[in-house]
Amino acid sequence: MEQTELVFIPFPIVGHLASALEIAKLLTQRDPRFSVTIFIIKFPFGSIDGMDRDSDSVRFVTLPRVEVSSGTTPSGLFLHEFFKAHIPLVRDAVHELTRSNPVRLAGFVVDMFCTHMIDVADEFGVPSYLFFTSSAAFLGFMLHLQFLHDYEGLDINEFKDSDAELKVPSFANSVPGKAFPSLVIDKESGGTEMFLFQTRGFRQVKGILVNTFIELESHAIQSLSCSTVPVVYPVGPILNTRMGSDGGQQDASAIMNWLDDQPPSSVVFLCFGSMGSFGADQIKEIAHALEHSGHRFLWSLRQPPRKDKMEFQSDYENIEQVLPEGFLRRTAKIGKVIGWAPQTAVLAHSAVGGFVSHCGWNSLLESIWYGVPVATWPIYGEQQINAFQMVKDLGLAVEIKIDYNKDRDYVVSAHEIENGLRNLMNTNSEVRRKKKEMQKISRRVMIDGGSSYFSLGHFIEDMMANMSCKRQSDT
Repeated sequence: MEQTELVFIPFPIVGHLASALEIAKLLTQRDPRFSVTIFIIKFPFGSIDGMDRDSDSVRFVTLPRVEVSSGTTPSGLFLHEFFKAHIPLVRDAVHELTRSNPVRLAGFVVDMFCTHMIDVADEFGVPSYLFFTSSAAFLGFMLHLQFLHDYEGLDINEFKDSDAELKVPSFANSVPGKAFPSLVIDKESGGTEMFLFQTRGFRQVKGILVNTFIELESHAIQSLSCSTVPVVYPVGPILNTRMGSDGGQQDASAIMNWLDDQPPSSVVFLCFGSMGSFGADQIKEIAHALEHSGHRFLWSLRQPPRKDKMEFQSDYENIEQVLPEGFLRRTAKIGKVIGWAPQTAVLAHSAVGGFVSHCGWNSLLESIWYGVPVATWPIYGEQQINAFQMVKDLGLAVEIKIDYNKDRDYVVSAHEIENGLRNLMNTNSEVRRKKKEMQKISRRVMIDGGSSYFSLGHFIEDMMANMSCKRQSDT
């Protein structure tokens, strides 16, 4: 049986890498003709050491580190130049891969941020496929905005800090400008240029794998099927439910032991992702809200990175210094403040009854998988538009804020937070009922007979057909 090789090029942060690894393993398990090599790109800051690499069916190739001047803050211009600088390394790595392994190269599967590599795939005469790690609705938003800019002259930056709304086919409700990803409407940083470049690349691929499922995003997926974009394959939820010990087994054990002592569905879990940190004023408002609400809580509180350096957040050496005086003592019987959190393990625990989340797409899918209601508090990236979709379009979350952005000088009040917690922990809410129903559906779609199982099979069939056509044209 002839082996066919797929090259995966994911965005180099754990959330994207973990999803790429899971879909790669699904492909190789589903069809043993496939083998996968994942190229690991190294950012000039942070680490991806916590990723689970325990797989016999997937190989990893770590590319040499490339130094690109980044300044002090992430920007679209930096990302554009960073991935552009990796083109020669990817080309060389593919040459080495095909020279040392007697396999047939089937194509590239590139991350939504790595569309520079489509040109490399073209050089090798193989198709590219996109692995889109966010929602189908956001995919539709990106394609629609790029179309309006390129063909109808829309100035995207008009929506910056605007109350204006835009009708987007992949959303049931008009999307407010304040929910637009800040990088998309940031011309000065190069964000708009980066957004347009990568989205134009989406239209060049043979197909788009999306980490979602039809039953969750039926409106968005239907809108994409009616548009002139490459075929979309909803193959999610793609999750790594085994992750959670990369912050330290001892820390994880202490957290899980504390949860074991709490009543079922009684704990509010607050966790804001790999870049979700707050200033002193906002921390105090959160603390006051938690204390006054009376709900049991588990709060992952991380230290912001230094302003003079591009890096990820870290744990506080002394967490008491940033909390109101006496807070830990007064809430000792009902709450626990931690640094890093084993998020999937916490969400899976029966004591957790609500999740205050930054609304990263992986986190939202995990909340669905475990049936835990979400209160939205987006921080960066596309999280504002995710929050908007969950609250307004799907009714699967309650709102603390939808348009919060870490770059805006705004503090969410304790009153707003407490009100969101009250709605979140309402045991009879419609959101909680819908979340539990969607949890059951999410478990069914991945098994034989489910919609995502079928969609992945469709992708494999189409990919093999593309290979057959190329083989015939070569001969």
